[in-house]
Amino acid sequence: MPRIAIIGAGITGVTSAYALSKLGYDVTVYDRQRYPAMETSFANGGQLSASNAEVWNSAATIMKGLRWLGRHDAPLLLNPRPGWHKYSWLAQFMGQIRNYRQNTIATTRLAIEARQHLYAMAEAEGIDFDLERRGILHIYHDAASFETARRANALLREGGLERHAVTPEEIRGIEPTLQTPCHGGFYTPSDATGDIHKFTSGLAQACARRGVRFEQDADIRAISRDGLPYVLDIAREEGARREQHEADAIVVCAGAASRRFARQLGDRLNIYPVKGYSISVHLDDAASQAAAPSVSLLDEAAKIVTSRLGDRFRVAGTAEFNGFNLDIRAERIQPLVDWTRRHFPGVRTARVVPWCGLRPMMPDMMPRVGPGKRPGVFYNTGHGHLGWTLSAATAQMLAVSVREGMGLS
Repeated sequence: MPRIAIIGAGITGVTSAYALSKLGYDVTVYDRQRYPAMETSFANGGQLSASNAEVWNSAATIMKGLRWLGRHDAPLLLNPRPGWHKYSWLAQFMGQIRNYRQNTIATTRLAIEARQHLYAMAEAEGIDFDLERRGILHIYHDAASFETARRANALLREGGLERHAVTPEEIRGIEPTLQTPCHGGFYTPSDATGDIHKFTSGLAQACARRGVRFEQDADIRAISRDGLPYVLDIAREEGARREQHEADAIVVCAGAASRRFARQLGDRLNIYPVKGYSISVHLDDAASQAAAPSVSLLDEAAKIVTSRLGDRFRVAGTAEFNGFNLDIRAERIQPLVDWTRRHFPGVRTARVVPWCGLRPMMPDMMPRVGPGKRPGVFYNTGHGHLGWTLSAATAQMLAVSVREGMGLS
């Protein structure tokens, strides 16, 4: 039976392991952290959002980014320090504006498909991940942004998404705790929210029950590609101990680090790490629980999303182009806290836990799923801000690709 090594124990790596284990493959997952889902799959915005499938490759996005230059609290922040990877990625990003329409429709269809796979996994394995199927409400504060959203909404609907415009009065009916005036909104009743870390951890346990091995605290320093089998050079205990593991096939699900592994395997994968921040507001009293919204929100002006995760209120946003920097900067967290206080003043922010993660983004905003150049090399990565939304579907695509490329012995 082929031995498959999956690099990365985040949402894409674990869903891939689950899909491949169901086909009967001998699967081992490698990750540098001590537990699964400890990096970008730890504390994202929580939205399972086909309604957020619009790719960013548009002239409107470029114009907004230019207007935000110089603002330390802007939703998008670009470190101007010269860097070939960053600026070549941005050039390719702009070159993909011509594919905005087709990529938005394709992403919408994939996101809708992914829901059913994810729900089926959770039900089959009994995973509790604070799932809320109350829909997602996008709010707009002015007529211009609302009309721009109406044009994008036509593409989402063409992709098969049920999403409709709502008035300010209807917004208050959908989410009564939101008292801030809005010009209008769009509501997607079929969208949902959930805790990505709880789901990924629960699915990893299910994988282990199915015989998948997890090699944690395993920092892969190099992959030999001189011939089959592949040899993974692994550092343990901060490099104090080295091991070598063999595999007949490799699946790269390593998030922003996927570019480095692809280079070792002879492929070019232009992933850039786009940092996002979140806060988890702990709702420690009854008044805060009553004042926090139950319906997931996306505020278009602030580019902020929210999710209700049990007794926590998750608020997330921003896109920062600053390389592999993982510093949690106070000036980037404060806008999330201020937004919460302004829109939901009844929520106490006495206990707020900040977090940041690196979204693995391709210039065209589309995930890379399928084989590499070398035999036995596969990819399921580059999902950007939609890894939680798309991963259950791309895992199925990856399983088909592996089955076609490797077969079963």
